[in-house]
Amino acid sequence: MTVELNIQLQRDEFFLDAYLSAPAGVTVIFGPSGSGKTTLLRAVAGLERVDSGYISIDKANIVGQAPYKRAVGYVFQEPRLFPHITVLKNLKFAQKMGRMGGGQDVDEVIDLLELRPLLSRYSAALSGGEAQRVALGRALLSAPKCLCLDEPLSALDHALKQRILPYLERLRNQTKIPILYVTHDASEMARLADHIVLMQAGRSVLSGSATKVLADPAAVPFLGVRAAGTVISGCIMPPDPITGLAIMSFAGGQLILPELSQPAGREVRIRIAAQDIILATEMPKGLSALNIFHGVITDMHQGQGPGVMVQFRVGQTLFLARITQYSAGKMGLALGKTVFAIVKASAFDPAGIGT
Repeated sequence: MTVELNIQLQRDEFFLDAYLSAPAGVTVIFGPSGSGKTTLLRAVAGLERVDSGYISIDKANIVGQAPYKRAVGYVFQEPRLFPHITVLKNLKFAQKMGRMGGGQDVDEVIDLLELRPLLSRYSAALSGGEAQRVALGRALLSAPKCLCLDEPLSALDHALKQRILPYLERLRNQTKIPILYVTHDASEMARLADHIVLMQAGRSVLSGSATKVLADPAAVPFLGVRAAGTVISGCIMPPDPITGLAIMSFAGGQLILPELSQPAGREVRIRIAAQDIILATEMPKGLSALNIFHGVITDMHQGQGPGVMVQFRVGQTLFLARITQYSAGKMGLALGKTVFAIVKASAFDPAGIGT
């Protein structure tokens, strides 16, 4: 199932001109405040009228349809649960009002989001993270063909975000529908996204797979320097018997990480920020850093400031490093040149490692 759209709409001084193609999985819509992210989601859900264009879900154009006929589940920044009924009745109400014949089983959703201990409670007795899990369950039980999640973690503190992110990963991995996910948070984007659409001033300016977009030097002006980097998917290996450090195998080699909660054999993805990579033109010696990779430069992008973004390939994996223009010139960096990338194991935040 796929969501495709090409829409235009004018609201006062704001003009939205957006295109995207979102297959099953999480498509993150990323951009600064006012770039049109929420307006795009509201248009998909039928909460915002478009002036021209199309919105196609499973090859059917839904422009002009009433919101309740679109089979779009929407989770807002706040949960918006019915306060006068229990969690279980909130879930069953969504199932009753949803699309006939296409929904998930109530017990499956309860188990997926670990809601069973909450079923008899009312919304006032739920924490922020619990309420958002119920809101996700309610959206799933409406039998959606598409889920729209509008910054669902923005009102939660860091600890609550870390507790609910695994549920979102489980939702991505176990459902077969497109999920449009709006966020400002680069770590959320790197952890959850299969695809990314970058928004700027009402326009979709760049889109593609998460691994390619985050490591694309041309995307940095739209992502921001801090969000740019490398997303690596791989498999956790047994820990090193001498150091006790974890090892992740990926398409390019092995990465040594701090101690992890994930067991050996688990497929994971991690993010390496561009500023956490040091480049050298010769094999370094006598370093405390445990990760040194041999790569070839595939792209370079000089911004308006003093930095240069250097993309290089290690095996089948694209990396992105940020260094100064002075260093790039002094090292003679150019397309096709061999580099050695140095990444400290301590650069990885265990909480930011996703499944």
